[in-house]
Amino acid sequence: MRIGMFTASQWQADEDPKVVLANLRQQVQAARKNGFSSLLLGQHVLSGPMGMFQTNPLLGQLADDAAGMQIGPGVLLLSMMNPVLAAEEGATIDWLSGGNYVLAAGLGYRGEEFEAMGVDIKSRVGRLSEGLEIIKRLWTEDVVNHDGRYFQLTDARPGVRPQQQPRPPIWLGGDVEGAIRRAARLADAWLAAPTMSFTRLNECIGIFRDERRQAGLDDNVKCPIVRECFIGRDGSHAREVSRGPLLAKYAAYASWGQEGAAAGDFETAFDDFVATHFMVGDAIEVRDQLQQCAEETGSDHFLMRMHWPGLDQDEVLANIERIGKLIT
Repeated sequence: MRIGMFTASQWQADEDPKVVLANLRQQVQAARKNGFSSLLLGQHVLSGPMGMFQTNPLLGQLADDAAGMQIGPGVLLLSMMNPVLAAEEGATIDWLSGGNYVLAAGLGYRGEEFEAMGVDIKSRVGRLSEGLEIIKRLWTEDVVNHDGRYFQLTDARPGVRPQQQPRPPIWLGGDVEGAIRRAARLADAWLAAPTMSFTRLNECIGIFRDERRQAGLDDNVKCPIVRECFIGRDGSHAREVSRGPLLAKYAAYASWGQEGAAAGDFETAFDDFVATHFMVGDAIEVRDQLQQCAEETGSDHFLMRMHWPGLDQDEVLANIERIGKLIT
């Protein structure tokens, strides 16, 4: 069983970014010390009033703190970005991390982000698919020529290619069936979001494997799964401490239009929502949930988000340590 760390590196408007960064580095160091095997950092632009560091520079900063861990964005908003820059930045981080980079990418869903980046949101599927093709080629070929709908390259020679051979793994996120089938065809794995219920998660794993079989690809792929996770001193402590920060986090998601993050339902039926989506409780409760999810999905890689804006740093570090004791 592999357990990793997922974080969006976000903070509230009244927090000091310098303190947030120091706390994040301490969390990553603690995760590494406790046997965590991976680190994914989320990405958004124009997230105000919520603060958020940009992903690729932050990964470069954290590469030494996470030495030996698989690191990458989760997810990179590739559909609104230039794939040449994404390929060369990813290759750079692969060298900085000793060949441990993973590219987890996704479509994005916030209209204001696309508008600000000068990209028509209606083009996001085509841009993502074409961008992935370009990245794969820039990572594996000496010279690339590409004449596509959105991008053109003539005798393009990458300035840096990854340390990993033949290339770093690629994961694709997305909650709807089309996105899952796209991940099955274009990526090495599908990355499951924490906003998806356990029941829906199992259904989507089946869709992914079915599409892989239809495409003539190996369907015995273990997809990484992101979950909100808090282990307390006991179950009551876990639910009491995590409630406020999780409510605030999912209220922000709902305001952004995130699939599966209905703030009203979440606030009025918190316990039910937690039971069907998150891993929150004492060590035994979370261990049992983790084992059940692994058995039902066939996954052996869980990325836990253990910090949300407003959660005390001491509680975060204690949570990391308790989760680390589940690693086998």
